[in-house]
Amino acid sequence: MKIPTNMKIFLDTADTSIITKHFSSGLIDGVTTNPTLIKKSGRDPLEVYQELKDLGLQDISMEVVGDADEMIKEGGGLALTFGKCCTVKVPCSVDGLKACKELSNAGIRVNVTLIFSQVQAILAAKAGAKYVSPFVGRVDDNSFGGICLVKDIVKVFKEHFVTTEVLAASIRNVRDVGRLFEHGSDIVTMPPAVFEKMYNHILTDKGLELFQADWESVQSS
Repeated sequence: MKIPTNMKIFLDTADTSIITKHFSSGLIDGVTTNPTLIKKSGRDPLEVYQELKDLGLQDISMEVVGDADEMIKEGGGLALTFGKCCTVKVPCSVDGLKACKELSNAGIRVNVTLIFSQVQAILAAKAGAKYVSPFVGRVDDNSFGGICLVKDIVKVFKEHFVTTEVLAASIRNVRDVGRLFEHGSDIVTMPPAVFEKMYNHILTDKGLELFQADWESVQSS
């Protein structure tokens, strides 16, 4: 039976300064990266991963590319270099799932990304994936329901006692974060801008202003 996990929040970025800032809050459980985010950072990926490992992050998704053999070789090398904090990220393709199977059999944690259907998630789970990453926002962009996709994956995993965790990705707004956890997502990875908005509510701001004004009044009386 699937063991419940705490609601985990990952940051979807390779900007180490932003990650450092938010990791100090104690609320960040991991980081997901991809070639686009690494390119945006302008840095060597190995330098980014090492800095995040030194920071104390225990779960860093490091994406590999190429055919199955190339992904297995690169993923094995990353796991050897970075140890337990390394999660090898592969696409949900024929080659990606072959690599997932080999890496998982070797005891390496794998995140299968670019999931757009329930059946893709099923294949990834059968290949031994630790995580499946349905792309919620991109599914929504194509006139389908991203949150409904996550619900469907969670339902079939629960029905068959699958231990693969659902790591919802491609998050565009704060409301979806709450709804994804509500519908059983184990992890939600999000851009820093979305994470920062989780703190905010206009009524909280108004309440703080009122408390501050009342406190100042008490102090001056």
